Amino acid sequence: MIASLSLNLDPNIDALYLRIANALRCAIQLGQLKPGEKLPSARKLALQLQTNRHTVMAAYQELIAQSWVESVERKGYKVAHLLPIETSRNLKLDFDKNEKQFQWQIKALSINNPPQKLAHEYQYNFAGGMPDIDLFPFKEFKSYMGESLSRPDIEQLCYGNNRGTEHFIEQVATYLRRVRSIKDKEIIAVNGSQEALFIVSQLLLKPGDNIAVESLGYRPAWQAFRSAGANILAIERNDQGIDFKKLTLLFESSSLKFIYLTPLHQYPTTVTIPVHERMKLYALAAKHNVAIIEDDYDHEFHYTSQPLAPIASDDPLGLVIYLATFSKIMFPGCRIGVMAVDKALLPAILNFRTLMNHKPNVVIQDAIARWMRGGAFERHVRKMSKLYHQRRDNLIELLSKYKQRGLDVDYHLPAGGMALWLDIKGYAEELEHYCQQHNVYLLSEKHFHLQANNNENRFIRIGFAGLSEEKLAEGLAIVFDYLIKKQRQ
Repeated sequence: MIASLSLNLDPNIDALYLRIANALRCAIQLGQLKPGEKLPSARKLALQLQTNRHTVMAAYQELIAQSWVESVERKGYKVAHLLPIETSRNLKLDFDKNEKQFQWQIKALSINNPPQKLAHEYQYNFAGGMPDIDLFPFKEFKSYMGESLSRPDIEQLCYGNNRGTEHFIEQVATYLRRVRSIKDKEIIAVNGSQEALFIVSQLLLKPGDNIAVESLGYRPAWQAFRSAGANILAIERNDQGIDFKKLTLLFESSSLKFIYLTPLHQYPTTVTIPVHERMKLYALAAKHNVAIIEDDYDHEFHYTSQPLAPIASDDPLGLVIYLATFSKIMFPGCRIGVMAVDKALLPAILNFRTLMNHKPNVVIQDAIARWMRGGAFERHVRKMSKLYHQRRDNLIELLSKYKQRGLDVDYHLPAGGMALWLDIKGYAEELEHYCQQHNVYLLSEKHFHLQANNNENRFIRIGFAGLSEEKLAEGLAIVFDYLIKKQRQ
């Protein structure tokens, strides 16, 4: 047995027992201590180091956990016979260094690779659905989170009841009835509308099914449908919205399972489908036994009039699946949305979601329910709707000034929403590339076409909700100063 050890204790390690453990490990690695060699007792090493034996025992236990030291009953401690570093070396000798890595068999998915730089990492972020997170009432919402945690419903914190908490479902159902005229639907809490789209796709679509979507639209939804093996067909559009002659032909020539729409503020153009077209659309769907998925992603932000009630508000046949999200009202990371479905669908959806996710976040559901019940939720919605209205008008005013300087652009003035679909008459992809190089995030029309050959390279989407007037003006100066130069060439 070693009577005493020469150990170098590293002063940069805070805890003394970890200093001792580190010094012993170094002594073993340097060959100062050999495998199987007996170590001083905790009492003797403590005397040598002028510390408490419990500190040395803690150091030994640390090394035992790391497999450098072994404890032998009634005999004390010794260096392990098979050291971690030697074990690693022995394993490496069993393999050819030139051997290729393990080959994963990855299923091909219809998804885009994530961008190298995310939208929020740009100095000027013109993403179309981005709220102004800086203005979210975090302190106010913290009080509701605190109430939820201080008086939790223990049963809701367990597995089961993956529909959503009772209070959340109750508050959302009341809100949808009062504000969107939706009733006689079953409410289900989801982790954002994308989860809802995936659930619907996997549960109700099978390979080869046809689903019709707007020819300019929301790519993540298409990817969810394709993940189930569905064929995506284009609903052709015109300046007023849907081309109903072509849509009627599509219904008659194709065996459609669903149509997917964003009728209030069409994504990405922001055009609203008028009431008479919605009625025609519903009649076509009913005639051909086709379900409608209605994605009402930013209903609250409508400025020049009361927003039209969703198609789901007048659904006597129960063929509409309605989706809504809190991401635009709160912030994308909250990951809470809702589905409103016919009661016949409820059991199947709840059974399916157990395969992928037991339930959405219970604590944030409870906090949102408290926020809604107290009235603060709708006060926040009114405040942000007024602000976004002002920012839309400010954007239009800035555009007018740039047009006076020679900028050639056209646009449809959106009645609501959080973005502007801007016709810049060309150079859209060149502009997007230039903006990326100058710390500005915006998307050209190529990102929204179902059929790539329809890309005219002339439209861009400008999100205005998430930027202050000052930031909006600074970012647009970069965008439009470049565009004016291009248009003059």
